[in-house]
Amino acid sequence: MEGTPSERLADMLAGHVVVTMLALGHRLGLLEAVAVGPASAAEIAARAGADARYVREWLGALVGAGFVEVDATGGTYRFAEDAAGVLSGPTAANLAPVADMLVRLTGMAPEVAARFGDGTGIPPQVYAERAGEALGGSRRWLYEERFVAGFLGPVPGLADRLRAGARVLDVGCGSGQVARLVADAFPASTVTGVDVVPEAVAAAEAGRGDRSNLRYEVADAAALPGQAGSVDVVLAVDVVHDLADPGAALRGIRRLLAPDGLFVMVDISYTGHLPDLAGDSGATSAFGISVLHCLPVSLSGGGAGLGAMWGHERAEALLAEAGFAMAARLPSPRPQNAIYVARPVDA
Repeated sequence: MEGTPSERLADMLAGHVVVTMLALGHRLGLLEAVAVGPASAAEIAARAGADARYVREWLGALVGAGFVEVDATGGTYRFAEDAAGVLSGPTAANLAPVADMLVRLTGMAPEVAARFGDGTGIPPQVYAERAGEALGGSRRWLYEERFVAGFLGPVPGLADRLRAGARVLDVGCGSGQVARLVADAFPASTVTGVDVVPEAVAAAEAGRGDRSNLRYEVADAAALPGQAGSVDVVLAVDVVHDLADPGAALRGIRRLLAPDGLFVMVDISYTGHLPDLAGDSGATSAFGISVLHCLPVSLSGGGAGLGAMWGHERAEALLAEAGFAMAARLPSPRPQNAIYVARPVDA
């Protein structure tokens, strides 16, 4: 890292303010209003249905950050070159939803701080109420564009199996996006999404539409319902490290899978060897998000507390303990995630 500790910290503090401004812009529709084209602060405010005075001050922050340009008169604003592509639009390149997610999670800091004294956690239902939309929104467009091709496509033989018709279970389905994408891409397959948060399942069900090959239900990953061998493919996307009892969940998944079944787990790609991560900005962010979300969720109810940065070594060890053999660990379109492909070992 370049610069003195004081200089680096000053840059980080300024960056935190900018991220907060971007989160506001995303949440209020201001970034999309700027993307329409050059305009005055009043015109941008009108596009978003916001107050012009607040918008002018907000624009000043983004001019200072270099994301927005203002003409010589100080009256007309536009996105700086290439900024629109990363701050607006329904595309995976738009990082504004990530800014919104980060700000929502930092808003949980007082509750998290209170847990540092006793080591307890925060139930997932609390996060669903306070930040659920932002958590899902931070990955929404990435998954819409790339989940089927980028996360499932690299798994050998999986697409062919899904096209032919498979019984699919999505564990920790949240608002149901992944299950819906799989159901749409592979209509011959039947997809069930399960989540422990009733509100998340209700939201997923509301978006199910008339898809006859898709359903959702409330279920705890540590006590999955269903007969042994009744599922062909199980997906767990960025969820196992959040679970209170990941071992029980993995054993339950192993029980449900048919002998020739496949478990696809999307989770952390980093090593668990901390000295190797010094100076890694991605690892820094992942640890911070884990403190604010993943660890408290996992610790709720006396859980295991894996945290987001449990490392691929421990992930593979837990899979083996649960009765799986690793088939592959593949890169994903999301650099912090790997695609773990595992098969049940004969009992």
